[in-house]
Amino acid sequence: MSLKLKPGVVWGDAYKALVQNCKENRFALPAVNVVGTNSLNAVLEAAARNKSDVIVQLSNGGAQFFAGLSLADKHKAMVLGAVSAARHTALMAEEYGVCVVLNTDHANRKLIPWVRDLVEMSERSVKQTGAPLYSSHMLDLSDEPIEDNLSVCEDMLPRMFNSGIALEMELGVTGGEEDGIGQDIDEVDNAKLYTQPEEVLAAYDRLSGLGTIAIAAAFGNVHGVYAPGNVMLRPEILKDSQALVQKTHGLVNNPLDFVFHGGSGSDPTDIRAAIDYGVFKMNVDTDTQFAFAKGVGAYVEEHTSAFKYQLNPETGAPAKGFYDPRKWLREGEKSMVDRLNIAFQQLGSVGQSVAN
Repeated sequence: MSLKLKPGVVWGDAYKALVQNCKENRFALPAVNVVGTNSLNAVLEAAARNKSDVIVQLSNGGAQFFAGLSLADKHKAMVLGAVSAARHTALMAEEYGVCVVLNTDHANRKLIPWVRDLVEMSERSVKQTGAPLYSSHMLDLSDEPIEDNLSVCEDMLPRMFNSGIALEMELGVTGGEEDGIGQDIDEVDNAKLYTQPEEVLAAYDRLSGLGTIAIAAAFGNVHGVYAPGNVMLRPEILKDSQALVQKTHGLVNNPLDFVFHGGSGSDPTDIRAAIDYGVFKMNVDTDTQFAFAKGVGAYVEEHTSAFKYQLNPETGAPAKGFYDPRKWLREGEKSMVDRLNIAFQQLGSVGQSVAN
């Protein structure tokens, strides 16, 4: 592997090189939503163990939680939480020895001010340190007419690109709901769950000359884990979109950078096909949330008395060694790492880190 990058948060040309390396070598990176240092550290630990780079991301709710739910100004908390997470990630990723793509997740129209403020914070960071806070930001205007979607992206992309930040945009609706963004799959017009290649071409024509873009095209994917039969994935939509853009513009194979939202619970065959068609990133949130909770829950069940009494009611012995948050939070981290080990294997990124 010839590409080597400095460990830490990647941006600008380094981001583009990392993405291209994923596509050329036919693997993808898990994109894991975090809500605090425990889940963030677990992601970095798993990446280091698997000798893989990784994508860390925060939703608006995750960013707010990172700052603290007691803060009265919700918008300010979302901004400060995202900044705090960015600084923690930049510091610790270097120590763990992996490259990290740092992304903010789904932001609909009401959350555009949040993204704008973060771009402004990155502009300040570039002046002070030479680097932005984030690798990329996502705008999810998939519920709106495509012209409105592209217009907003067209307005924001150049400013982001000037600071070395990529834009992730959504075309078509990813079913399910994540931190207030999205809707139940039973309520979504079926056609919107499947992006048309012509829509992808329109986005490429409009935006590719303005900056770096990644496209979350809907091919039946949903947030959350649903019973078998409820979700019908069609990765060939990605293949057809790549072919149309390639033919129209005379480009190389798989010219588009695709992301796979709603990856939890997906069939490995569909995951493999999506990667072959240019997906470099797959979101894994629901499964890792459950894994963290499962680890904590198992520990609490094993030491139930310690979570009710400071002194063991039968022996009188102090229970502090069991209810110490470092004990049960660590169990959540370890369980999350175990689930991410599976994700790295499924996506083929084990041993593929470009961190030098």
